[in-house]
Amino acid sequence: MADTRNDSLEEIIQGCLRKKVKSQEMLYKRFFGYALSVAMIHNRNRDNALEIVNDSFVKVFDQIGRFDNTLSFKTWLNKIVINTSIDRFRKNNRNILYDDKETFLVPDESPTIVNQLTAQDILRLLNLLPEIQRLVFSLYEIEGYSHEEIAGLLKIPENTSRVYLTRAKKRLRELFQMYFNTNYEKFGN
Repeated sequence: MADTRNDSLEEIIQGCLRKKVKSQEMLYKRFFGYALSVAMIHNRNRDNALEIVNDSFVKVFDQIGRFDNTLSFKTWLNKIVINTSIDRFRKNNRNILYDDKETFLVPDESPTIVNQLTAQDILRLLNLLPEIQRLVFSLYEIEGYSHEEIAGLLKIPENTSRVYLTRAKKRLRELFQMYFNTNYEKFGN
């Protein structure tokens, strides 16, 4: 039996085009961690993120013929995972009215703490946002989508996207302050 761990991405994709299960398994294993990290940015629940990853790979295998091999596979996969996350959000939140409670702004008196934030700290704070705010924030600030693109993806008015981003940033500032007051000793203060 040949050692397939060192197969090139191009060979694996060619195998996927021929619907070879072994190639599909290799592609899944190679990019599972990356896809999960993207899904976790957009979903606070790990089980939901895992479902999104699996749904995304089903789409990848179904649409692998559309992949342009002159582009980065990771970029293509990223877009599929994001769109799958958005589809799931829209499906689960069809009839929900988004009414965020007004919150107060707490000034940040210790901006040097930002340098000590870890990825886990940031994810914890993002996961405390209402789902719509977290999604708009991550699409705009992390993924680089415009408000026009976000509005189209989420089927909301463009101004609503801006409002959710503003509210998310405001809430993150509040959460940041509360988080560091709670974790004061962790950051050497």
